[in-house]
Amino acid sequence: MIVITGGAGMIGSMIAWHLNTKLGRDDLVITDSIQHEDQWQNLVHRDYVLYLDKEQLFDWLYENDDVTAIIHMGAISATTERDFNNLVESNIQYSQYLWDWCTENKVPFFYASSAATYGGGEKGYDDASIEKLRPLNGYGYSKHFFDQWVMRQVEDDAPMPPSWAGFKFFNVYGPNEYHKERMASVAFHTFNQFKETGTMKLFKGTKAGVEDGMQLRDFVYVKDAAAVIAHFLTESLTKSPAPNGIYNVGTGEARSFKDLATGVMTSMSKEPNITYIDMPADLQGKYQYFTEAKMQKLRDAGYKQPFTSLEDGVKDYVQNYLMQEDPYC
Repeated sequence: MIVITGGAGMIGSMIAWHLNTKLGRDDLVITDSIQHEDQWQNLVHRDYVLYLDKEQLFDWLYENDDVTAIIHMGAISATTERDFNNLVESNIQYSQYLWDWCTENKVPFFYASSAATYGGGEKGYDDASIEKLRPLNGYGYSKHFFDQWVMRQVEDDAPMPPSWAGFKFFNVYGPNEYHKERMASVAFHTFNQFKETGTMKLFKGTKAGVEDGMQLRDFVYVKDAAAVIAHFLTESLTKSPAPNGIYNVGTGEARSFKDLATGVMTSMSKEPNITYIDMPADLQGKYQYFTEAKMQKLRDAGYKQPFTSLEDGVKDYVQNYLMQEDPYC
């Protein structure tokens, strides 16, 4: 069986979708801590054998010896989370426990890191090294801390899972993100704001040299993110698994929020209309103006599939999900 933590979340549920629909696997154990009243709907189209609350997982693992792999997507993912004790418990200690369990039981382990570990990007976005990064918020630091902890296990030649990888997800957008509210993608917010008000609000260019709406991100479609995880999972079950390591998951091409919002409105067959607003105080000084994943390491590890263009990803998301009566994948 394959355990997916955070399996009722956006990326976790889409990994389950990929395993169900592309690989024909339904031997899934989904774990999560559902907080939003509608988040359960991320699971209604999935085939799996068991759902567990995240607090039940540890006891269940000790009673089962037929786990094929653990895909650890569960975390507090809000970049505005202020209680660092919660981040330590959920994003660091919980992850360390699962790593140790996989090590002891010789089970492959794949986990979610984040592009938030790169901070403002002063050191670039190269996954060849995680040294000297300076995250801008507690969430990013909690992910960076675990990455560092993992690499210390490697450097110390400590016991570790037989196959493992961490994934620095860049700006993921797509179906099943509806429970994320403020933390949902700009694509989702554009669709809803434009539908309700006839315009989309984007931040003004508050940094020198940045025009309104021209903050740049590496936007990656969630179906592509799920495909990367599935590739490493499949390879881990062979005699020559993909190399262990921490990998960027993006497209390698930065695009503007203006491009993204325009694509959403165009996919709705509407004339784009954007209004520019000041950045909220709680984001000032903690905001990434540019992200662009270096993708060579992932390619060298054997992942050859092309990534969906922003235009094609947005069109699929809007027309096949957001505009449908049932938007869940």
